[in-house]
Amino acid sequence: MASRAENRRTETGIPRVAMVQGEIPEHMLAAVYDPMINLILQGSKTMTVGERTLRYDPATYFVMSIELPAVGTIHPAASGEPYLALSLTLDSTVLSTLLTDLPSPAERNESEAGFSVAAVTPELMDAWLRMLRLMDRPDDIAALAPVYEREILYRVLQGPHGWMLRDIAAPDTAMARVSQAIQWIRRDFAEPIRVETLARKASMSVSAFHRHFKAVTTLSPLQYQKRVRLLKARMLMVAGAKSVTSAAFEVGYESATQFSRDYARVFGLPPARDTARILGETQR
Repeated sequence: MASRAENRRTETGIPRVAMVQGEIPEHMLAAVYDPMINLILQGSKTMTVGERTLRYDPATYFVMSIELPAVGTIHPAASGEPYLALSLTLDSTVLSTLLTDLPSPAERNESEAGFSVAAVTPELMDAWLRMLRLMDRPDDIAALAPVYEREILYRVLQGPHGWMLRDIAAPDTAMARVSQAIQWIRRDFAEPIRVETLARKASMSVSAFHRHFKAVTTLSPLQYQKRVRLLKARMLMVAGAKSVTSAAFEVGYESATQFSRDYARVFGLPPARDTARILGETQR
C-alpha cells in the first residue's frame, strides 16, 4: 500500500498520515522536523540532530517529540528496493486526550532526549496496517482514522520511548517547557535572544534551562537558533533566489562573513557553492 507513494512527501488522505518512496534530495531532508512517528518499511535512514546521529532500518520507528533542526539521509535496501516510509505527525490535542484515559506509569526513562529509535512490535505494525487500509475506504476515514491513530499512539506509549510522548503532553515537565521555548525561538529566530529571558519565561533557572534544553535537543539555545537561521537562509537562496548577503541579513546575521563560516560548518560548502550544487541537481 505504501508503495503508491511518490518521490516526495505524499499525503494519504488520512489526517496527519503521509508516506514517501525512493531517493529524496539531501537539501530537502535538512529541515526543522515536526514532532512525528516515522516508520521505515524498506531501506534505511540516518537522522543527525546536533552531534547525535541515529540510524533506523526496516521494522524500526523513529520518535521525534519536539521540533528539531535535523539532517536526514536515506538509503535504498541492500537488495536495491527503494526507500519506503510512513509518518504520523503528532497532534498534541489527540495525545493529551488519550493520556487522560491512561494510568500514569510507575516509572520513566531518565534520559531526556527528544528523539530516539525503537523496534516495531507486531501490535504496532497491525495498527499501521489498518490505518493504511483506509486509503482504499475513504468513506471510513472520518470514523476509523481517529481510532487507529489513538492505537498507534497507545502502542508507542507502551514502548521504550513512550515517556517522550507523556512528557511533551504534560504542561509542567522539563521537556514541555523546552518545547515552549523552541516555539519562542522559531517565532523570533531573526531577533537576538537572551538565554536568561527564555529561562525566565520557562520558569527555570538559567543553568537548569540550559541543561534541559541541551539534553532534549543536543544543542544549546543559541545553537538551535543558529540552525534555524541557516536552514531558513538556505531556503531563501534556493527557492527565493536571494543573494548570500541578503539571505544572511534577512535571517538575523549582522555579518555575511560570519554567516558564510557558520553555513559551511553545517552544510559542508560555502553558501554560494552549496546553492549552485542544489540548483544543479534539481535541474537534472
